[in-house]
Amino acid sequence: MNSPVLCFGEVLWDFLPHGTFPGGAPFNVAYHLHRLAVSVRPVSAVGCDDLGDQLLQRLAQWGVSTAAIIRHDRLPTGRVSGTLSAGGDAHYLIARDVAWDRIIIGPDTLKNAASSPALVFGSLALRSAENRAALKQLIAAQPANAWRVFDVNLRAPHDDLALVREFAPAANLLKLNASEAARLVNATESPGNEESHARSLAAQFKSSLICITAGERGAGLLRADRWTWVSARRVTVADTVGAGDAFLAAFLGCLLRAAHTDTEMLSAGCRLGEWVAEHPGATPDYDATTPI
Repeated sequence: MNSPVLCFGEVLWDFLPHGTFPGGAPFNVAYHLHRLAVSVRPVSAVGCDDLGDQLLQRLAQWGVSTAAIIRHDRLPTGRVSGTLSAGGDAHYLIARDVAWDRIIIGPDTLKNAASSPALVFGSLALRSAENRAALKQLIAAQPANAWRVFDVNLRAPHDDLALVREFAPAANLLKLNASEAARLVNATESPGNEESHARSLAAQFKSSLICITAGERGAGLLRADRWTWVSARRVTVADTVGAGDAFLAAFLGCLLRAAHTDTEMLSAGCRLGEWVAEHPGATPDYDATTPI
């Protein structure tokens, strides 16, 4: 697995009550893939400003490639203001018209896409027409056997279900939480309905794998008409920022190595997601030997 996984979408700063942290769902997935020894390349944009400098410096310190992150001189680096509930759940105010709304795909990135084992993309970056066109370029350039991972993140008011339904058929792995799954199948979220919602989504979008996370309850996977569920473990939550992104990175890392059962992949995702929820921010420091 020499070619990098491409993670397309937002890179930004999360301004939270207890500190400022680098973030953005695709960025977080890239960070955790790198920590898990998976070659990765974020595809995004930052501004020519101090916040952009700091993001690129942080990536360089981590050893993550910045080759596919362009810089805009007229658009600022993205930022999010977040508040936390008593249980650590985050609510976001996401700045508009920022650098990651205008991601440009260079020839080197297209060349990488042609041999990449996976492309991870989310729904937030679909809010701009430029990004939708850029993402279609990457999807078209991928090999037929690559994973196309659609990580649905519905963040009001950037939660256009029509856009999700437009891009979901291009994915062969659809990952979303229980609330998002219920919305997409026009149902009410209720514990225990994840399997039926996954089956409805599979029929609707024809994805090979449907993964639904349910926070403190666990996560499930529908593959080839078989449903697998793994329960979560109880942890003391610092905040839930990035826990779902960590889950996806661990799950995808196992999937790419093709040496794990569905139960093992879900367990890896749950354990890393729980560990991240115990720590502030989406990108706490650790390495592949950290006991999780």
